Amino acid sequence: MPLVVQLGHSSLTGPREHNEDFVGIVSPTGDERVHKGYLTAIADGVSGNSGGREAAEFSVRGLIADFYATPDTWEPLVALDRVLQPLNRWVLSQAQHRRELGGMATTLTALLLRGRCYYFAHVGDTRIYLLRNAKLTRLTTDHVWDRPDMNHVLTRGIGLDTRLTPDYGNGALEKNDRFLLVSDGVWSSLAQKEIEVLLAASTKPEHSARALCEAALAARSQDNVSAIVVHVDDLPADDWEDVVTLGADLLPPPQLKPGQDLDGFRVEELLRRSAATLIYRVTDMESGRSLVLKTLTPERGTDAIERNHFLHESWIAKRVIARFFPQVIDVAPQRRSALYYVQTWHEGATLEGWLKNGRHFSVPEMIQTGISLARALGALHRRSIVHRDVKPDNVHLGSDEQMRLLDFGIAISGLSPQSSVRAQAGTPSYIAPEQFSGAAASPQSDLYAAGVTLYHALTRKYPYGEIEPFQHPRFGDPAPPTRYRPDIPVWLENVLLKAVAREPAARFETAEELLLALERGAARPLA
Repeated sequence: MPLVVQLGHSSLTGPREHNEDFVGIVSPTGDERVHKGYLTAIADGVSGNSGGREAAEFSVRGLIADFYATPDTWEPLVALDRVLQPLNRWVLSQAQHRRELGGMATTLTALLLRGRCYYFAHVGDTRIYLLRNAKLTRLTTDHVWDRPDMNHVLTRGIGLDTRLTPDYGNGALEKNDRFLLVSDGVWSSLAQKEIEVLLAASTKPEHSARALCEAALAARSQDNVSAIVVHVDDLPADDWEDVVTLGADLLPPPQLKPGQDLDGFRVEELLRRSAATLIYRVTDMESGRSLVLKTLTPERGTDAIERNHFLHESWIAKRVIARFFPQVIDVAPQRRSALYYVQTWHEGATLEGWLKNGRHFSVPEMIQTGISLARALGALHRRSIVHRDVKPDNVHLGSDEQMRLLDFGIAISGLSPQSSVRAQAGTPSYIAPEQFSGAAASPQSDLYAAGVTLYHALTRKYPYGEIEPFQHPRFGDPAPPTRYRPDIPVWLENVLLKAVAREPAARFETAEELLLALERGAARPLA
């Protein structure tokens, strides 16, 4: 059962000549409803300034359009912030370059309902109220001067300052919650008890919103009056993501043998077996195409935690669309009879496979591999995904000369539960030093693992020595790679040592910084 809500709104001009309020409601369907949620927003253009209505309308429309274009893997409040900041810059630029819009500004308050949580972003004096268990609570704080004669003068708003600092908040949803987004034309004319009674009076959000606006005008409001009402009718299950990912009711198949068929996929060979998963090379009987099929082992298939981790893995893998990763192939629900996902197959071998077969990698080869790996990690980190298991066994060098990063089995995204984010995971020799002290994985820990991967591929050694499982190592200074490989140029040695530095502050900040260092090479070397 997905999240079920009812939405209603009303916006009346009142005694003003123009309505400078603007409201927006999105009630998506299908995957978008699950992954992005219901977004509502209300804005009140600053009265007395040219372009107040334009600022309000643009801010709401821009927020809605841009929010639904953000990656699904972004944490909701991160997505809201990354959308609001450029909106503020655009409003400021319009006021600077168009004389008739000088001083344009607006309040903006947005409410997002997604899964079993609500999130809000707020700047100005529009408000959000929550009616729960017959008690009305205001969730937002007005950004106005605290002097009695200036209590309607905004201290924060879209278009007021180059630095936008919205308030953000979130909380758990409960069935029968009622939310109200309202402009100051309503809340300044009605007592909180009146708002509570009107919000609770009707089972139809549209009726409540209209009643609140009409009551404010009857109370002689001198402003535009606008309201959005949201009723929470039903909540999804705890594993709401699973419903649209693969289907939470499916079980993994029994272990398959070459020649067996599963939903039109013929098994060619078992590629890898771990404690939790099985990976097969299969042929799609309909297209003749070679693919990779990944599933849980039968004994792990009934474990709820393992299933959720597997479903989250497939959810991430499906959203990473770039040439640096195998691509997930959609399987029609009516075709699927078991829990698995299917990816593209690529000829070649992993770095680890090549090393075990005795291949000697040249310095130029590893520079190119490092460039591709930095680009792959940049693509992940921009989507708020941390891989957590970068190592030679997960870096695939294809026969098409394309590097691909494999295995999202322990990857985390902006939507991962904190229990997964905080858990130490990965291969010990590639885990960043701070993680052994309890720090969470981060983009910088991925870059550390990438540095160790390149170091090991060139030298077959580790910068701090090999680390065994359950060992709590002490980190001194990393061994210079030229100790094992004298042909490594000084500039590349500096890049590798910076990537594997003991302290996070001494490492590359972003994948793009690592990429730049590798691309510039000897032309502009690191100090």
